[in-house]
Amino acid sequence: MTEPTTNEQKIREFKPRSDLAFYTIFISISAFYVFLIVAMLTAETTYTTPDHIWKAFAKPEIRYAIWLSLISCAITTVLSLWVSVPIGYLMSRHEFPGKTLIDAILDIPIVLPPLVIGLCLLILFQVKVPQIEWLNELVAEESKVKEVVVIQQNPIDDMQPVVDEQPVVAKKPIIEEQAFDDEQPLVAKKPVYEEQPIDNRQSVDDLIRKVTKVIFGKSIGVTYEIPSVILAQFMVACAFAVRTMRVTFDQIGPRYEQVALTLGCSRGQAFWLVVFPQAYRGLLAAGTLAWARSLGEFGPILVFSGATRMKTEVLPTTVFLELTVGNIEGAVAASLIMVVAALIVLVIARMFGLTRGAAI
Repeated sequence: MTEPTTNEQKIREFKPRSDLAFYTIFISISAFYVFLIVAMLTAETTYTTPDHIWKAFAKPEIRYAIWLSLISCAITTVLSLWVSVPIGYLMSRHEFPGKTLIDAILDIPIVLPPLVIGLCLLILFQVKVPQIEWLNELVAEESKVKEVVVIQQNPIDDMQPVVDEQPVVAKKPIIEEQAFDDEQPLVAKKPVYEEQPIDNRQSVDDLIRKVTKVIFGKSIGVTYEIPSVILAQFMVACAFAVRTMRVTFDQIGPRYEQVALTLGCSRGQAFWLVVFPQAYRGLLAAGTLAWARSLGEFGPILVFSGATRMKTEVLPTTVFLELTVGNIEGAVAASLIMVVAALIVLVIARMFGLTRGAAI
């Protein structure tokens, strides 16, 4: 038998040190952060009594904020899934020029401050565009038709009693006595009118209001209206959904799709019949994350939609408004709703979300 080499002797003589110090440090840091989160939520929960919370829920402003938050978050989630599925699939399956740049652009809503996103949206819908003459004529005709309908619904009643009015007496104008200088002739000065250029442009928001008035008979804008709430939530939530769907398609290997293509399926048939059914876990995770992210959105909504009571008020803006007036109970009640909703959504995402499997 050959004698063991020097390396083998060193390996046999090496004894691993205890991992107690390593795990002690890591567990201590992790426990501190978890304890901080639990302590924060516990402090908020025990700050007020249930009676104060129910009184806050009885306010119509908070009930309206809850309703608008649920509706807008649901619409935002559906729009985010419609956008994130094709983007995630293309970014996962195909290589094309400029892919790195597009990938960086998709992450901009995640890294930008929320207030900046709201400011960018506000400026975007105030951009000036040329006016459309035929659209202006349609809006004018629509307004005339509405005026005629209003007059027909509210005719002037000639049978109303006539009130005797006092005769109008013409008053003489009061002329102030001015000292005239006989040495200098009086010359009448012509009024000077400044020529101002006619602006034939309109903002994007005004254009949308005219289009909606022609289509729906009612002017519906975006800025400082309910659609701005949905758009502000969508710009941030969709970025998280895109990341999730891309990871989902990365975990689904292309082998099944290639087999389907060799069997005569088109690219669309292979996607809907083979790839999409396997992505249901990622789809659920993307939807829950988009819903949770849109529920807690505050910065873009505050800048782009405002915080108008019973109009563009959602739960995050309710917390802000209640704090500004000193109603701590109302702010805590609204925040507790968001905490409970976030916990439920995150538990669903962990239970039915992405699996940790390698691509085939």
